[in-house]
Amino acid sequence: MASAVTAVPAAPSERALAHFGGAFEYETDCADVHGALAEGNQDFVLFDVRSAAQFAAGHVPGALHMPYGKLVEAKLRDYPAGTLFVVYCAGPHCNGAHRGAERLARLGRPVKLMIGGLTGWLDEGFALAAAEPM
Repeated sequence: MASAVTAVPAAPSERALAHFGGAFEYETDCADVHGALAEGNQDFVLFDVRSAAQFAAGHVPGALHMPYGKLVEAKLRDYPAGTLFVVYCAGPHCNGAHRGAERLARLGRPVKLMIGGLTGWLDEGFALAAAEPM
């Protein structure tokens, strides 16, 4: 009798490679973002898409407060067209980052989601910054 794990066979390696390899085009993780920030190599704009109160209570250092509902072209006009945006929200239980990523993609902007969000950031042991929202 097959377990729930093996009841559906694994995809062939070629399809698995396409799926998992392709994920890197859409996602980055907390450690990679932290590394870029720590090295002074922030070649992306980091948006915290949570509420103003959540942002003020603690956010990833270097992140800008940009609630996903306010992601409109007028707010992005100062960023060159090829600017990569990285978005995050509270964590894997929150779809705010997906909403933000979708809005940016609809505006024709390059975007990646920081998987794990703030929960992942804290799980990695990284510090938060606290400030009043913009």
